[in-house]
Amino acid sequence: MSQQYDAVVIGAGIIGACTAFEMAKSGWKTLSIDKLPQAGYGSTSGSCAIIRTYYSAFETCALAYEGWHYWKDWKDYVGVEDQSGMIKYHDTGCLVIKTKHNHYLKRVCEMMDQIGCAYKDVPSDKIADFMPGADTRSYHPAKVIDDVGFGEPTGGTVDGAIFFPNGGYVNDPKLSAHNAQQAAQEYGAQFRFNTTVTKILKENDRISGVELSDGSIIKTRVVVNVAGPHSSKINDMAGVSATMKMSTRALRHEVAHVPAPNGFSEETGIVYSDSDIQTYTRPESGNNILIGSEDPECDEKEWVDDPDNYDLNFSTQWKTMVMRVGQRFPTLGIPDTASGVVALYDVSEDWMPIYDKSDLPGFYMACGTSGNQYKNAPVAGKIMTALIEACENGHDHDADPLVFHLEHINKDISLEFCSRNREINKDSSFSVIG
Repeated sequence: MSQQYDAVVIGAGIIGACTAFEMAKSGWKTLSIDKLPQAGYGSTSGSCAIIRTYYSAFETCALAYEGWHYWKDWKDYVGVEDQSGMIKYHDTGCLVIKTKHNHYLKRVCEMMDQIGCAYKDVPSDKIADFMPGADTRSYHPAKVIDDVGFGEPTGGTVDGAIFFPNGGYVNDPKLSAHNAQQAAQEYGAQFRFNTTVTKILKENDRISGVELSDGSIIKTRVVVNVAGPHSSKINDMAGVSATMKMSTRALRHEVAHVPAPNGFSEETGIVYSDSDIQTYTRPESGNNILIGSEDPECDEKEWVDDPDNYDLNFSTQWKTMVMRVGQRFPTLGIPDTASGVVALYDVSEDWMPIYDKSDLPGFYMACGTSGNQYKNAPVAGKIMTALIEACENGHDHDADPLVFHLEHINKDISLEFCSRNREINKDSSFSVIG
């Protein structure tokens, strides 16, 4: 026996859960389907959950600053008290080192001026005020451990930094998806876990439903692909990949979890991004830090064709990242045993997201979200809802890209920037920074 819904949302990570929440608030009868046992169980749980406003393009900076307002007042946004607990957002601020690689942050600061987002210039000799014990010598370019000169300064000091006070991190990314799920359910949204979509159904050249792994049929005229690292497989299943200029692939990534260097604590630590050594860090509970990579050219990228089958063991990348941070913070210890997370990113050619319709009427996509769209999830949910409603009411989004209003910062952005058929954004960092 088939069931009928207004929309099926494939994926219950943070963006999928927020999309279901926003659609349900707008009156849609939604069913979210996820192959994993709980919301946020997949790549969301592997996120560092950093909230920041600095990106490489105006639109993504605007999205991120808008998104910061929702994280800062998360309880007000979700409007429910989750019995599993509520996330805590640590509004620590973010310090970013100026380098030639990031154009000394001049473009970023210009975009912050455009969106009205605060920042502060930090001279090199004041970096230690934010990061105690920091060695401010330059080590650029990033190297792998076996390279000649690894760990040796390459001349001079870094060119200072910018401090962005509007930023920080979420303590539990998986729980944030569950909070959003609970909020969606308050508006009637339904969720089904441990269930796989096996077929996208079509009738008269548009979406008519989905078939599930248990053999059941869900009738719907709208399907939203928010499947994270599985999104390309869902696009292939729907038959829309061949007509898109942009594609997405799953990329294996590691995050290290290590004891903090001297002078750091969870109470005083901040988010830190350093393109000189091509790593980023944030505080973690128990006087630890998390370390991620900014994907320097010297690091081999491991693309994954089957997101259900990839190596969950740590590689030499773990030690490389930790030792790079050790260049900046000499008191950082290198543990004998690797600890952290191995997970997958969903990456487009320019590391920018795809929030768009497709050439199959009724089939929509929020994918290519890599490791940098967690912070934008509440706004992404609103964008997808506005886009779906406009297109289902006859708007030709391809010919006349929808303009979306960011209410907290009072800015309009054209959704052409996140089109499946855009040209590669040359302003992108082509890394997790976006």
